[in-house]
Amino acid sequence: MQVIEFTEPIHVVGLELRTSNERAFEDIPAHWGRFHQSGVLASIPDRVGEDLFGVYTHFEHPGIDNLGVYSLIIGARVNGASPAPPGLASTTIPAARRAVFPVDKGHPERVGERWRDIWASADIVKTYLCDHEHYKANGEIDIVVGIC
Repeated sequence: MQVIEFTEPIHVVGLELRTSNERAFEDIPAHWGRFHQSGVLASIPDRVGEDLFGVYTHFEHPGIDNLGVYSLIIGARVNGASPAPPGLASTTIPAARRAVFPVDKGHPERVGERWRDIWASADIVKTYLCDHEHYKANGEIDIVVGIC
């Protein structure tokens, strides 16, 4: 784990899903399938780079826990706070102190098990405000968690 003291805000536009931990391992893979099959990436204006982001936000209990429903927005970084086209959502990953958990390069199928390890860990105090997965164009994957 590497701690980043302060990250800059990242604006993301993408396809939104409302889900919960009870349904996540069923809902999230299907959501990624919809994202890729519907060509969402090509419809995002003002896109910056080729990296993808999976942003976990709009928690039912923000600042308290990740129980209840939350949003997962799969998309791309955009310039500024670009408005989302119809059918898509926009969000901002706020500037914050974060812990970075790498996932084996080129193995997105291991993201779920890495999340299980993160949530089971008592080594960090999580903010439960906005976390994200960063899928870099070179195949590297990071899970980035807000920490106190």
